[in-house]
Amino acid sequence: MKLRTLMGAALAAFMPMAAIAQVTLTSETTSPGSTPHYIDTTLAAALDSAGVATVQITEGATLTNTVQAIAEGQLDMGPAPLILPFLMANGVGPYSGLGKEKGAELAQNLQVIFFHAGSSQIFAHYNSAPIADIRDLSGLRIWNGPPRGAALTSGRAAIQLLSGLKDGEGYEGVQTPWPDAISTITGGGVDAWTSPDGLPSGRQIQIAAAGGITIYDMPSDLYNSELGQQIVAAPGHAPVSIPVEDYRAAYAGNDITIVTDDDTFDTYATAFGQVVNAGMDEQLVFDIVTAYLGAQERFETGAPIGPNLNLTFGNIDGAKQGACGAVQIKMHPGAIRAFEAAGHTIAGCLRP
Repeated sequence: MKLRTLMGAALAAFMPMAAIAQVTLTSETTSPGSTPHYIDTTLAAALDSAGVATVQITEGATLTNTVQAIAEGQLDMGPAPLILPFLMANGVGPYSGLGKEKGAELAQNLQVIFFHAGSSQIFAHYNSAPIADIRDLSGLRIWNGPPRGAALTSGRAAIQLLSGLKDGEGYEGVQTPWPDAISTITGGGVDAWTSPDGLPSGRQIQIAAAGGITIYDMPSDLYNSELGQQIVAAPGHAPVSIPVEDYRAAYAGNDITIVTDDDTFDTYATAFGQVVNAGMDEQLVFDIVTAYLGAQERFETGAPIGPNLNLTFGNIDGAKQGACGAVQIKMHPGAIRAFEAAGHTIAGCLRP
């Protein structure tokens, strides 16, 4: 974090307070067309408009690396699937190299400034693909996420729920960095794909531009099965049920078919928190979150995806946001102060 240089005390005395306070922050996000990308770029615009900060964003990041960089103080803020702080705290999965002690120490450095759950898991394929039944995926090549991280964990869970198959045991999982996902799929390198996407998803619209696609939810019997409910309740997930007509309307005008077995699109969301390092200045976080809360209309109307982001602009109980259970993460004191100053309540389990 670098304070902008001010040219002398005399000049500073005549500058607006917002300009004096403004800082330059570093952030990473996912590829254009994704929910985190929209949220991060909209947040950056809101902070710049409010005179709070200029945000330098690196796109196409693998969030596993982003979260660790924030915990280590190498990056100011970014989006975190809440499963990642959980895995880090336990020193497992992509953070197994850290070990439990170091992982737990780093996880304590992560704090949330607001929550969202705008990305829901889907399964899709081109209409020309050799797939007659999504419960029979044996022998297929399926793109199921980036090389590591929360999206890959969720993608593998989706295929296991649909077909009972594990990656490398019955089907071939294909992973590429997010910037290469669309080209891998449109180039014919896979038979199908599963990914966490917002509604509507710019990624799915781009894929459909190369040929008609079909998107599926999780069939009701599988969704309500013991495994299905374990996946829905797993760290970093939350249940999602959207009227299928609303889901179809979001893709109107695109060559996208939506298939469900009832009148709702049922799946699980990826619970996210916008995270900063716990050491970030409290007043700066207060100003960031105050600007965020003041930009609600901008977030909700800036793109078709806006109304479906499930961003927190009101009371926060923790459980609905995917926290206060297996995921034990706290909110930054500056964020709590900003929400409370706006008249909202914050659950005690989220307080440091």
